[in-house]
Amino acid sequence: MSVSRVSLQAAYVLHHRPYRDTSVLLEVFTRDHGRVGLVAKGVRTSKSRTQGLLHPFRPLLISWAGRGELVTLTSCEGAGPAGQIGGRLLMSGFYVNELLLRLLHRHDAHPALFEHYAATLLALEDSMQEQRALRIFEKHLLHELGYALMLNHQADTGEPLAPERIYSYQLEQGPRCYDEFRPQGIRVHGASLLSLASEELCDPESLRETKHLLRASLSLYLGDKPLQSRKLLSELRKTQIQPQSGSINPYLASPDNIQ
Repeated sequence: MSVSRVSLQAAYVLHHRPYRDTSVLLEVFTRDHGRVGLVAKGVRTSKSRTQGLLHPFRPLLISWAGRGELVTLTSCEGAGPAGQIGGRLLMSGFYVNELLLRLLHRHDAHPALFEHYAATLLALEDSMQEQRALRIFEKHLLHELGYALMLNHQADTGEPLAPERIYSYQLEQGPRCYDEFRPQGIRVHGASLLSLASEELCDPESLRETKHLLRASLSLYLGDKPLQSRKLLSELRKTQIQPQSGSINPYLASPDNIQ
């Protein structure tokens, strides 16, 4: 099998951990090659100029060579300033990264999702946009995985949704008229579904209802293993400890256990 070489690929670091004495194992999200596993050799030395770049939320241009599941990083340069995501918002950034680690297969390209990811990081620099940005990213992630939500029409009749009506959203099917005597699925207003479809999400009710719907939908594909970022955020809230800006996410699941 010949060695594959890729040059100057737009990428973001999703996860990294030490490897041997001076190297690092990376999981990166790239525009044209999807999730890629890399070995960054010798970057944990005092003379390395690359180590300072290999942090989450910073746009990069990377090159690699190799074959198989794990290839070797050959060069790395910054493609812009690091995202200014700080304090509690770091946890939302790590949450998005963990979704990609858990749900994307290696070498499965999602260029549109890559652009949505970059836009999400930019939006997360503003705490007022946090919840809206997360819901929109979750929607696009489900669409890219082939599990797009039905947000404009009823699943059973095909009729357009009415903003003022209440629906019962049945996962992997879609919204149906809500029956209070036979409640099934997730109760949600038509206005919330339409707001998610148009990506407006400018009121508390639509944000609350779509969060419930999207988290339930993602849970179908995440399996029983809990998200470490969500667990840690809960612990941080209890202790009122804020993560430090620029810190790496060592608590995310190891790439060895991700697929």
